[in-house]
Amino acid sequence: MKKPLLIAILIILTLNLPLTACQSVGTGRAEQENKPVVTASPAAQATRQPSATPPPTSTATLFPSPTPIPPPLLWIDSSLPQLFQQITLPTGIAISLQPEEADLKLTVSELEPISHWIFALAAPFPTIPDGVTSDELHQAWRGESSATFPGIPLLVNENTYPIISAWWGDPAPQAVKILPEDELVEYAWKNRPAWAIVPFENLESRWKVLAIDGLSPLRKDFVADNYALSIPISLIGKTIPSSLRDSLISLLPASNRDPSKLTTLILTGVTALVRGTALTIEQRGVTYPAQDIRAWLREADITHVSNEIPFYDQCPFPELYPAELRFCSSPRYIALLEDIGTDLVELSGDHFGDYGSAGMEQTLRLYKERGWPYYGGGANLAEGRQPLLMEHNGNRLAFLGCNAKGISFYAPASESKPGAASCDFDLLRGEIARLKNQGYLVIVTFQDEEYYSYTAQPKLIADFHTAAESGADIVSGSQAHQSHGMEFLNRTFIHYGLGNLFFDQYRFFPGPELDRAFIDRHVFYDGRYIGTELLSIRFVDLARSRPMTPAEQAAFLKTIFTASGW
Repeated sequence: MKKPLLIAILIILTLNLPLTACQSVGTGRAEQENKPVVTASPAAQATRQPSATPPPTSTATLFPSPTPIPPPLLWIDSSLPQLFQQITLPTGIAISLQPEEADLKLTVSELEPISHWIFALAAPFPTIPDGVTSDELHQAWRGESSATFPGIPLLVNENTYPIISAWWGDPAPQAVKILPEDELVEYAWKNRPAWAIVPFENLESRWKVLAIDGLSPLRKDFVADNYALSIPISLIGKTIPSSLRDSLISLLPASNRDPSKLTTLILTGVTALVRGTALTIEQRGVTYPAQDIRAWLREADITHVSNEIPFYDQCPFPELYPAELRFCSSPRYIALLEDIGTDLVELSGDHFGDYGSAGMEQTLRLYKERGWPYYGGGANLAEGRQPLLMEHNGNRLAFLGCNAKGISFYAPASESKPGAASCDFDLLRGEIARLKNQGYLVIVTFQDEEYYSYTAQPKLIADFHTAAESGADIVSGSQAHQSHGMEFLNRTFIHYGLGNLFFDQYRFFPGPELDRAFIDRHVFYDGRYIGTELLSIRFVDLARSRPMTPAEQAAFLKTIFTASGW
């Protein structure tokens, strides 16, 4: 063997010797063949021991916490009515006590108003003027005397003063007198003449509401935008989400006057389409008598007619001077009652029975065909004494009527015959109390003795007081051919006689007493009786009347109020 080859073999053997020695210590043959033996430090060996793979460590990414966004702040003007102060705010809006810190302000402003708060200029009921101008009212607030307000302070309650001041500015010293609400009307009546600014919701029957620039909140044609005592309330401030703004507005009252809660009732006096009235109808047409007052009668939600006369197809042609006071009307004349918008008919009059059962039964059929309910008379006594119940805009009205003439009453219904219902005052008291307990506003109308005097006579006073003391809201006389005076018994309005609606009687009793009369417009709101407007008429011929001029009405009211003891 050559020397270089020998040296290479010796080197290889030398290199294999330590490895072979290590493998021979403590290791079986099979292990030597399958597993390599790795010599390492104990620590390094430990890191290489078989073990479960540890879960990966999740590392959170940290962001700054968001800063809470404060809710918008609402400031409510303290001059606003209590309903605004007591609202429950929607989630997401908070109250601010300081206007300068608020995002939104609820305040008196004409900038996109969300509400109108309505006030009335009111005076004690026996006040002659029917209206004023807005300029006159502003002058009174500024302490400037005028013919209407000759240095008389305006009366307001403690809640009205702030909001009117916010709208008009502070009044002049001594121009306004502040009184508690429950003392206002009594003070005004004791200190006439007196004028008060009254929230619409506080109106009651003893006030007379005066129109301002021809507008009255008692009327159905009232427009708030053009009315001097309509106070605009606005939500002013930063833009907020529309849904949040809408939610807030939905919780705020839109007004204190809701037309859907208002009901107007017209009560009238005598209707008798006979004699000279019937002759004029034959000459001028059936609707001629109402051509000047038709709008008043049709405008009301409920129009009452006290028709004393039967419609009868065997009725003779009318005469101006009939041989006897036995009356009937051609059925054609019912078109006049249709034209004025009749809604209900009172049948308590004497002459309803002038043509016997045939005339009365035909009349009742005509009313039923037109859907007109009736009361105070009917097919028999029981029907005639039934209350007539009506509901309009949530106002529940009950009508009761009867004939109180006693022995001079000659058309009484009986258990089996039609006619007018005679008065049973014990029954009337009980019916009024029962209906009041059921939540009705009760209107009692009488056919009573006829007197030719403005002053109510003792019999009328006794009969009408019976109804008023029993709780009736309105007591009205349908019998009078000459208008009578009025009275408030507590809060019950009593009008002892309105005068004629359609009847020629002034032709037979010449003079100013019988050519003038009233149509009474009563107003109800949200289940309460809140006021009456006296509409005065004057006859121009045997059938037709017209509205009085302002001067005529002023003179007429002065006469009636004096006869009333006012």
